[in-house]
Amino acid sequence: VFSTAAQQRSTGDECGPEDPHDEPKHPLSDCAIKHKAIKLEEQVQDLTERYRKALADSENVRRRTQKFVEDAKLFGIQSFCRDLVEVADILEKTTESAAEEAEPSNPNPTLKKIYEGLSLIEAKLQSVFAKHGLQKMNPVGGKYDPYDHEIVCHVPAEGMQPGTIALVTQDGYKLHGRTIRHALVGVAVESQE
Repeated sequence: VFSTAAQQRSTGDECGPEDPHDEPKHPLSDCAIKHKAIKLEEQVQDLTERYRKALADSENVRRRTQKFVEDAKLFGIQSFCRDLVEVADILEKTTESAAEEAEPSNPNPTLKKIYEGLSLIEAKLQSVFAKHGLQKMNPVGGKYDPYDHEIVCHVPAEGMQPGTIALVTQDGYKLHGRTIRHALVGVAVESQE
């Protein structure tokens, strides 16, 4: 008897009314759904705008980094070039003095060969400079530019406009358009009589 009652009770529990958790929930009102949709659209727009800004920022950083790398490749030899320019100055002065000594009136053929050798070395050095973007400035007759020239003296303007460069005491050099050594110049000024 007890076992049949227990069986009925257990089967009755299985066949009872549906689980109260399965009852359908009350649907949201149309106004609440529209409000929620508007909020979601605003969030999507905000996130889209943030994403676009982040992409633009990362692209700018990439471009800047690429420019820094390119500049480092171009101008990484700048201090080395400054040192070589001093060697070029010494070579040029030596070549000039050898040229004075190897005049046709001097019968010494060794001096002539030394002069020719120094001239070849100087020409080769200038071609190597040009290959790597290092150029000697030739400012004589041009206007004074404080970014490229350093005034060491003033020269009376004889047939020259005041402010023009009349003489160069030390050559200046540029590496890919950037001045690495200023030219030491004398600028023409009006003579005061």
